[in-house]
Order: sequence, then structure tokens, then C-alpha cells
Amino acid sequence: MQRLPKTRWGHWPLCAAQLLMAWGMAPGVCAGQAADSAAAQARPAAAVFENPIASDQLAFLKDFEGRPAKELTKDKRFRALMKAVIPRTEFHYGGDMPLDDAWEEVVFGSKEPVAVRAGRYVLVWGHEGPYLRGRGFLWFDMQDGIALGGFYFRPVNGEPTPTLAIFSRQLKATALGMSQLPLEFARDESEWVRTAEVRVVSPRYFIPENGKKYVLVHDEDYCDHPENAPAPPEDVCEALNLEAADADLDAATFITEAHNAANATAWRTGGLLPVQGAYVGFSESSCRNAANPARCRIRAMRQRTQAVLGQR
Repeated sequence: MQRLPKTRWGHWPLCAAQLLMAWGMAPGVCAGQAADSAAAQARPAAAVFENPIASDQLAFLKDFEGRPAKELTKDKRFRALMKAVIPRTEFHYGGDMPLDDAWEEVVFGSKEPVAVRAGRYVLVWGHEGPYLRGRGFLWFDMQDGIALGGFYFRPVNGEPTPTLAIFSRQLKATALGMSQLPLEFARDESEWVRTAEVRVVSPRYFIPENGKKYVLVHDEDYCDHPENAPAPPEDVCEALNLEAADADLDAATFITEAHNAANATAWRTGGLLPVQGAYVGFSESSCRNAANPARCRIRAMRQRTQAVLGQR
């Protein structure tokens, strides 16, 4: 297929763009962003970020625009920001280690340029993970003083894989969907997904200040699109919606069984995933004769995910 022309960092069509990214055509974010739609109006409240970082503590980041991330990571001011952003928790990346150590492993030494968009949004990232395709980033909004990080890798110990964990010590919520995070973060995270060559849809979590891990629900609609853009092929976008619903159920089943431990592995759980697999088979069977089997299964998966999360 023909690749669409690339624009500047983060300047991609919104809605249906993650679908295009899955085709290898264009990156973007599709967080259900039809501003006037009923779905947008019904969206839950935006996440609350506490203890904003003072702008004078972030201003120096602009000086590193376009320079390799490894230069920024050597700056003691950046290390102070890391402590303010990365939760203090034990994480599992091949083995147990503090989350900040895991992040350092995949970003320190990175030659990827520090990106600054609109003079305000900063993204620092790397893919230096020595194993399991480890990748990570930190994102800052220098105006509002908020920051989020991410860590992606491919576990091989039986837990859902690949996996992406979003984190921030400024968050205290224990239930979130992607649409509750800042739109500009979603925009840049989506571009990072393409650039870092990670999967568009995978089990996804978030780690707030308490250091535990929770499901970051895929509340994007991959079939959504702005009025001035063509609708994506329904079979393709519905397939992504179904994949996202399956990923959420995988993540919910795993992390609930693991009592939300950030260093949980499948070896430490009671093996609830086979039960989830049986439910997937049941939904396939029960939806086979539905008018739209894919939508029937998506609805069933989402209902089951909410039921699992409600058991915590």
C-alpha cells in the first residue's frame, strides 16, 4: 500500500489514524476524538495530575531539542525530573528491579533526538533495551507542568505480551482509560508507537503514585473519524476494536489475579488466564449468529473486562 506523506512530529490526522498506522500508512491517535459526538460528550472526566512541576524546572529541556537523549540523561536537572515522575516501585523487566532502573536501561545511551513540539511538549525516548525489545519514554507538558512516562517490552514468562505501561507519580487514580489522559500526550504517544516500532494494540497498564499496576483501558474507537476524513474500512477497524477488547480482558484478568503488583509475572499467579480463554471461546460461539459478530464480541469482551476489574 502507498505510504502517506509524513508531517512534523505529532501533526497527523486525528481519529482513524491509528488504523492507518496499523496498515503502515500513517501514525496518529484515535482516542474517539470527534469533538461534537455523543461519545466525546459522554467521556469520563480527565485524569487529575497533582503536584505540577514548576515551569522554571522544565525550561532547560528546550535547550536539548534535537540533541541525543543520552546527553539530556546526563544532566542532573533531568535526573531530578525522573525522580519526580517515575513511581518508586518494583518492576519486572526480565527480572525484578526498580522501575527507574528499568527505564534507565532502555533510554540512557539513546541517540534518538529529544523532540519539542509547539514549544511546549517534550518527548525523550530510547530503545536501548538489552533484551525483550525494551523501549521507554518520558513526556512533559512544560506549560501545565505535567509528565508521563512509558515502558514497553515483550515478556516471555507467560504474562500477556507485548505490554505497555504508562506511569506518573502525579497520578493517584486507580481506574483510567486512554481518553482521560491529555490529548496532546495521546497524540505524541501515538507517534512514538510508530517511531519506536511497537504494536498499535497490546495489553496496556498504568502505574500511578502508589506503585501498583492497573489496566489502562482502550476506550479509543478505531472506526471513529472526523467529518472531513474518509471512514476507514469497517472490517479492518472493527478488527482493531476487537483486538483492543481482547487485550483489555487479558490485562484485566492477569493484573487482577496478580493483585496489581507492578512486578507480577504469570509464574506468580494462580493461572486465571485459561479461564479467560474459555470465556473468549464462549463469546465467539454465542456471537456467531449475531447480526454483527465482531461488535457482539467486542461488547461481550468489554462487559467481561468490567466485571473482572470490579472483582478487585
